[in-house]
Amino acid sequence: HLVQSGGGLVQPGGSLKLSCAASGYTFSSNAMGWFRQAPGKEREFVASINWGGASTDYADSVKGRFTISRDNAKNTMYLQMNSLKPEDTAEYYCAATQRSYGSTETAARRYAYWGQGTQVTVSS
Repeated sequence: HLVQSGGGLVQPGGSLKLSCAASGYTFSSNAMGWFRQAPGKEREFVASINWGGASTDYADSVKGRFTISRDNAKNTMYLQMNSLKPEDTAEYYCAATQRSYGSTETAARRYAYWGQGTQVTVSS
């Protein structure tokens, strides 16, 4: 249901933008989020946005560098990543909650739908 694009290799300090498009289902009334998982580590919360886009939440490690947004008319969510660091290297996943008109969610267990993942590598 969720198709991701973007990602790739970027130098430290660079920028990337990830997209997450819903296919076959409308997620405009669902909170959505981004998670990431580095090799040998557990999946961790990155950012979340409520159904209308007015409320957002970020992990402390990305606050001020990453921006989550959504365009409900296009059924698409984005993650703009600036000032990237090597420690941002991970597989990134987008996700959508099942509950309608909910607020932001930081726990992975609150998300029912997941994208296929996309690799982000920050290296010189």
